[in-house]
Amino acid sequence: MSSEQTPTSETETQTAGPRPRRLTYAAALAALEGLALVVGGVWILVEGLVGDPDDRQSAVTGGITLIVLALLPLLAARGLLARRSWSRGPAVITQIMALPVAYNLLRADSAAIPAGIALAVVALTALILLINSETTQALGIKGPGRTQGGERQS
Repeated sequence: MSSEQTPTSETETQTAGPRPRRLTYAAALAALEGLALVVGGVWILVEGLVGDPDDRQSAVTGGITLIVLALLPLLAARGLLARRSWSRGPAVITQIMALPVAYNLLRADSAAIPAGIALAVVALTALILLINSETTQALGIKGPGRTQGGERQS
């Protein structure tokens, strides 16, 4: 076994067990949001190019923007699945950004209301999963004032 395959620190040893289901679910929700952004971006982009939008340039720019924004939750999902501690930050940011969008969808007087409900449920569920202590431990994240073993410093 090479030195690259053996855990070299206590943090890596703690995260070597099986991935918690909560972490897998959080990654799945982040990936779902990323895929939804890609689909929405492609749809707006295609409509902007082949349809008859009021402002073609804005439609194309909006579509490209959504596709680029999809990278954040997709990279976060991949990092969560690989149990990378850095991935929790982008995943949490994605959920926080989704909440105002869900709120605006809920205030609409249209078919956007069910989409707002779904987005709010997904974002809140993912936030709960991401801040869960089991998820935090699986990612090897220590809270403020904690040592490698998890005990508080005095």
